[in-house]
Amino acid sequence: QLQLVESGGGLVQPGGSLRLSCVVSGSTLDYYAIGWFRQAPGKEREGVACISSNGGRTNYVDSGEGRFTISRDRAKNTVYLQMNSLEPEDTAVYYCAAALWSCGSSWREYDAWGQGTQVTVSS
Repeated sequence: QLQLVESGGGLVQPGGSLRLSCVVSGSTLDYYAIGWFRQAPGKEREGVACISSNGGRTNYVDSGEGRFTISRDRAKNTVYLQMNSLEPEDTAVYYCAAALWSCGSSWREYDAWGQGTQVTVSS
């Protein structure tokens, strides 16, 4: 059974950085695309970035372009989301999720989800 566990969230000041981690167990990253998603209170879940099973990267949100970087360590079966120059609008619960092989076009195409980690950007 595929399981995902996020960590690395917290409270950070505007302009600060955080690195989120998503540890995958039950299979390897060779078979799964891993996406990062976020959901703020009262808003719909939105995709942030994804890395496919072959290592291809996709950014879902224009606002993250140049600020958010997704990467993976296959030896550790872990996917990271490096977030720089954080803004209050980035405040949300961040989730990682797995889809077989390729990055989905919608969060509904992802089969397994982590429990989420809270990111709060505030002074």
